[in-house]
This record gives sequence, C-alpha cells and structure tokens, in this order.
Amino acid sequence: MSKTAPISTHPSYSLWQLVLYFLRLGTFGFGGPVALVGYMHRDLVERHGWISESDYKEGLALAQLAPGPLAAQTAIYLGYVHYRLLGATLVGLAFVLPSFLMVLGLGWAYVSYGGLEWMQAVFYGVGAAVLGIVAISAHKLTTKSVGKDKLKWAIFLTLVAVTVITQSEIAWLFLAAGVLSWVVRCKPRFGSGHLAALAPTQLPHVALAATQDWGTLTQILLFFTKAGAFVFGSGLAIVPFLYGGVVTEHQWLNDKQFVDAVAVAMITPGPVVITVGFIGYLIAGVKGACLAALGTFLPCYLFTVLPAPYFKKYGKLPAILAFVDGVTAAAVGAIAGSVIVIAQRSIIDITTALLAVVSAVLLWKFKKLQEPVIVLGAAVIGLALYPLLHQ
Repeated sequence: MSKTAPISTHPSYSLWQLVLYFLRLGTFGFGGPVALVGYMHRDLVERHGWISESDYKEGLALAQLAPGPLAAQTAIYLGYVHYRLLGATLVGLAFVLPSFLMVLGLGWAYVSYGGLEWMQAVFYGVGAAVLGIVAISAHKLTTKSVGKDKLKWAIFLTLVAVTVITQSEIAWLFLAAGVLSWVVRCKPRFGSGHLAALAPTQLPHVALAATQDWGTLTQILLFFTKAGAFVFGSGLAIVPFLYGGVVTEHQWLNDKQFVDAVAVAMITPGPVVITVGFIGYLIAGVKGACLAALGTFLPCYLFTVLPAPYFKKYGKLPAILAFVDGVTAAAVGAIAGSVIVIAQRSIIDITTALLAVVSAVLLWKFKKLQEPVIVLGAAVIGLALYPLLHQ
C-alpha cells in the first residue's frame, strides 16, 4: 500500500502500537511543538504509513484553528483517525503522562532543595540544540506541505513574517488563509449551499462562568481551564497568559520561580505546555499539579474530539480540502516563524550559535541519529561551559 494514498478503514497498525509510539514520543520527544508535529509526520506518515497525508493535514489544521497546545491536539486527532474516541483518549494520555511525571519529580526536587541552579546551565546548551532540531523539523514540514504551490507559498511567507513581527500566532489569520484558499481554488458563488460546506469546520464555544473564591485548588482548576480554553497558539504562546495570572494576579509564584518553571518545560520532553504541572506543584503540591494539567488539557481534548467526526466525514470534499490546504500552509508558516522567534531567545553568544548549527548539521547528515542523543550532549556541554563563560 502506498504511503501517500488514503489509508483504508482497516488500519495496518494496532491501537496499542500507536499508544506505545506516543508514549515513546512523550518520553523522548524534545524540541517543543514544532519538532513534535514534525516527528509525527516523519514517523506516522512517511516511515510507517499508518496515517495518510490528508488525515495528518486535517489534524494539523484543526489543531491550529482551536485553542490549546498544538502538539497535543495533533496527537489526539491522529489517535481518533482510526480508533475514534478510545484512540484519542489513550493517545492523549500516553503523550502527556511521561513529561507530567518528569515535571512532578523536578517540582519535588525544586521544593526540597531550594531551586535548581544547574537548570540554567543545562538550558544554556539544550536551548541552542533544540533550535537546531526545530529548524530541521520546520524545513521538512515546509518542503512536504507547501511544495511548489504559489498560493501556499504566499500564505506561508505571510505567516512567517507576521509570527516574527508580532512574536505570536494570530488565530484568525489561519481561518482567513483557509477561506482564501477555498475562494481561489473552488471559486464559490457564495450561495447558501457553498457556504454550508464550510460549516463543519466551525468549532464549539466554551463559556466559563464567573469564578468565586472557593479555595486555592478551585482557583487553580478554573484558571488553568481558562488558559487551555482561550489561549491560541502553540508551545510558549501560553506563557504570557500564565505569567499574568500566576505572578501578577494571584501572586502564587514570584518571577524567578516562574522563569524556572518555563525552563523546566524546555528541558523536558513532550509538550512545552506541561510547565503547568510544575507551576501547579509549586502552588499546591501534587493536587495542584494534577488540577493544573487537567484544566489545561481537558479543553484541548474536547476541542479536538468534538469537531473530529465532521473533519472525518466532510474532509474529502473539494471545499474542505482547499480550506485545509490554506490553514496548513498558514500553520507551517507560523511554525517556521516560531523558529526565528526561538532563535532570538536561545542564541545569546557564539557558543550557542555553534551548538544550534552543529545540531542541525548532525541531524541533516545522519538521518538515523536520535534527537535525545543531541539533547543529552548539549546538556553536558552546557553544564561544562556555562560556569566558565558566565562567572
């Protein structure tokens, strides 16, 4: 069976194979959302042929249109493709659980030993290496998803520029890109029948009731649910929102603790947004960590599985295919732009620049080289060099 052809209703893999894959990805997948969605495409579409190109593009498009973490939502949708609700649920848990357990352990060490001073040294090396990893992933996604299509390139380059200039992802631009692609490709007459074809892409809205002071645990659950339900963009896009609530509004953490929490998310595998588990632990221990993670990931799960049947049912219609193509080009443009944004934050001297370049070159030259090896090597280099260079 061709790896680019649509996969039949009888998948060539078992549910447990898929769950184990995402368990490994959640355990060893470094690089944040840009790299993680790249790994999914490389492994599930190109290498194994378990997921078709069209199903992957639908999942990526839905993840960009809905609020919440990009990598987790893409994973949940890919679990839904052949194994529906059970697959989406198990894949989501397998993907998030490893990094959640890791941040719990780091949270315990942080509280027990009064901070993690070594974290700065590790992140010095890892942050630069991660840039090389995400650059390679973004290049592969761009080559595969944009190709030589002029309209896709126009959308792609526009989103690259907007992401770099604004330092964020603007949700309505993804929708606009989909509509533009639909109009150009399908040339609709804007009758009710044509407009109705896009109706399945509309997402349910969640309204959160005004909160009352029901104790710290309730406040944690409500605040992080709001973060998961209303913050668009991948990875670090949620950080400014978290800072405003955790440090400024509720004053649960101070500035240093918050920065350390973000660093923990960057040096652990899996979705970057798992920083919420570390923050929750610092606020209220294990219960706080569990409620923060539940509040953040439950909305993204619902925003994926509720529209998923419509994407599966109507996803092959020409209007929907054109719409998804536009959103995908915009998503990949935003991902490529985020590489530049990450570079601005990670490259602070000649050493980090060299680490980023060497990491990218190694991954480019040695196709079988595993990313965790790069990350581990960069961490060791960071621990060795940072004290010498920043005395």
